[in-house]
Amino acid sequence: MQMSQPSSRRRDGGDGKLDLGGSGQVLGLETAVKDCILGGDAAFFGGGITDRLDLKKMVAELEPIDVPSVFICPISLEPMQDPVTLCTGQTYERSNILKWLSLGHFTCPTTMQDLWDDSVTPNTTLHQLIYSWFTQKYIAMKKRSEDVQGRSVELLETLKKVKGQARVQALKDLRQVVVAHASAKKTVVDNNGIALVSSLLGHFTSHAVGSEAIGILVNLDLDSQSKANLMQPAKISLMVDMLNEGSIETKINCTKLIETLMAGKDFRSEIVSSLSLLMGLLRLVKDKRHPNGVFAGLSLLKTVCSHESIRMSVVSIGAVPQLVELLPSLNNECLELALYVLEVVSTLPEGRLALKGCSNTIPNVVRLMMKVSESCTQFALSILWAVCKLAPEECAALAVEAGLAAKLLLVIQSGCNPIMKQRSAELLKLCSLNYTPTIFISKCKLTRTIQ
Repeated sequence: MQMSQPSSRRRDGGDGKLDLGGSGQVLGLETAVKDCILGGDAAFFGGGITDRLDLKKMVAELEPIDVPSVFICPISLEPMQDPVTLCTGQTYERSNILKWLSLGHFTCPTTMQDLWDDSVTPNTTLHQLIYSWFTQKYIAMKKRSEDVQGRSVELLETLKKVKGQARVQALKDLRQVVVAHASAKKTVVDNNGIALVSSLLGHFTSHAVGSEAIGILVNLDLDSQSKANLMQPAKISLMVDMLNEGSIETKINCTKLIETLMAGKDFRSEIVSSLSLLMGLLRLVKDKRHPNGVFAGLSLLKTVCSHESIRMSVVSIGAVPQLVELLPSLNNECLELALYVLEVVSTLPEGRLALKGCSNTIPNVVRLMMKVSESCTQFALSILWAVCKLAPEECAALAVEAGLAAKLLLVIQSGCNPIMKQRSAELLKLCSLNYTPTIFISKCKLTRTIQ
């Protein structure tokens, strides 16, 4: 394909106007300079710069920003890096329009006009505008990043010197910077900030200091040494206290940080076996005013229950009936976590008794089968099997009346895994023992399930 030199359709006509190509958009040179599209220390119209920045790199590294529409390729809707103009006056990214033409299209993608000339002309004016605009944004971003890094180091130095309310304020300022800027997180980690902030946690730490410190730590990438340091009994004890008594934000942060610590290979389950921690989690899960807290609490409760030694404590604090009562109000994400916890504790004799003793276990769990996800159905099957196996005559009859037989038939006829189908068949057989064949078949009608 022939490449032509810049033509009269894309020019600086000497009148201070720049024809950018595409929909006849014309930009005044004076306006471009004033609006920072041209000019600046790093780039200038009509000349080169020392140590030119790579446009592709700048486009990739800049956070999503409001790019002027004239810089956007109509085909890809991405910023152009090598703009070229067709004979219709429309401008596109070179690779995009060449692909369009190579596919046998002889029309302008935007206007659908027939092309009387299939050559493309480099739009150097628009390229310079794009380059200058991105350069200024990129340099401004780098400067902000350097300012943030300097501010982070300054606050870390301040923390080494101050106490009391001044310490609380320094931590608050550092937390705001860390939450807002990824570069601040790296700066804090690189300057031994994790150890410094962690050292402020202990038996005599005020909740004001502890809340801000944990708000910082939960936003940082903790290595194994940092996690080991935070698993000291005094620090865990403080987190548990704030989980029970802090603000909702502090409770959520404590929950997330403890879960992060539990993911470490050196974690010991006895660290989180205290009833105070489990009670605090249960209160967080029951607080429907804060959905983020419900999810965080259930997530940690699931992690805690992965340790067999703690499951009995979960049952002993009355978690089973409280979770059962919560089921109808939970969103799908939280439902999967709650059912996991109930399924795990159903492996304990005490857990099965607690499930059987709750009048809403069977109706609430049956209702969730084949409704949310395959995982939820699998957990529900395990829970119902454990309860019905414990007291077949009593519980199986209640389950059938709640519509379990119809749900089990749906599972058996679905495309779910063979293990679930086998368990469903076994549970269906268990449920049928209390009925004559005719009555049981009537119980299996799907009308109730469909409703």
